[in-house]
Amino acid sequence: MKTNPVHGALFGVAIGDALGVPAEFTSRKTLQLDPIKDFIGYKSHNQPPGTFSDDSSLTFCLAETLCIGFDLHDLANRFINWREHAYWTAGGKVFDIGLITAEAIGNLKYVPRPQLAGCYGVNSNGNGSLMRILPLLFYIKDFDIDKRYEAASDVSSITHGHLRSVISCFYYLEYALELLKGHDKQTAFVNTAKTVSDFLVIKSFEEKEINLFAPLLNENIATQHVDSIPSSGYVLSTLKAAMYCFLTTGNYADAVLMAVNLGDDTDTTAAVTGGLAGLYYGFESIPEKWVKEIKRTNDIKDLCNRLAKAKGL
Repeated sequence: MKTNPVHGALFGVAIGDALGVPAEFTSRKTLQLDPIKDFIGYKSHNQPPGTFSDDSSLTFCLAETLCIGFDLHDLANRFINWREHAYWTAGGKVFDIGLITAEAIGNLKYVPRPQLAGCYGVNSNGNGSLMRILPLLFYIKDFDIDKRYEAASDVSSITHGHLRSVISCFYYLEYALELLKGHDKQTAFVNTAKTVSDFLVIKSFEEKEINLFAPLLNENIATQHVDSIPSSGYVLSTLKAAMYCFLTTGNYADAVLMAVNLGDDTDTTAAVTGGLAGLYYGFESIPEKWVKEIKRTNDIKDLCNRLAKAKGL
């Protein structure tokens, strides 16, 4: 892992997100014929080039909260502010929000604890918590595994409380932690599989839920053919696709462009992939053109600086 982990992670998420925004809902077959290679504008969401979506906005909300501490009520208020007043949007407009996330944010005004606002049903396992979870890495990096899991569960459950979404966030953060420690991608993959597997067994979680993570815990997803890698808005699809794109490429740009060109939920797949790639390869690895052209680049840099200072990085 290179220098500037916070800058790499946050810009990594936002730039991947922005690359994917105009291609969201586009099929893989269509993108194979005309792949995304750079920021483009309009198309799916009619937004100018470099515009990030709710994926990054909610990521930045979490980062803002972590600059002052770990306060779920503060985070909930930021989510509400985003939804109602376009806080931390790219251009002053909320233009993309998942149904589960929208429902949960609506619940935040009425529940006694923010983590009770999320949807807990098995059919509520979209990628809406995974897409925004990465800043939590810099808060939990020195915690023991039980506290790391608890924090991941709390932050995920504000919108997505089902065990499957929580484990997805937990796995992603555990893998990111291995990268933060300086391990190479494959070593991090092996270490994460053992750490997460052992933890899930100790906690006696449902075996049927654990088995869903087999491509990440018991197999090597990087050896699969790309045609078998899903890229929908289902949380496990996004996690698997992001891991595949990161593990099978060699630099930031290739990783996020592969993620976008898988099609379907392009912005979130690329955001989740980009967070890992930016963290691993470093902020300096992200094409300068993209850093300059992402909306609110100076605001993102300022947020990165404040979060890095707050967490001693």
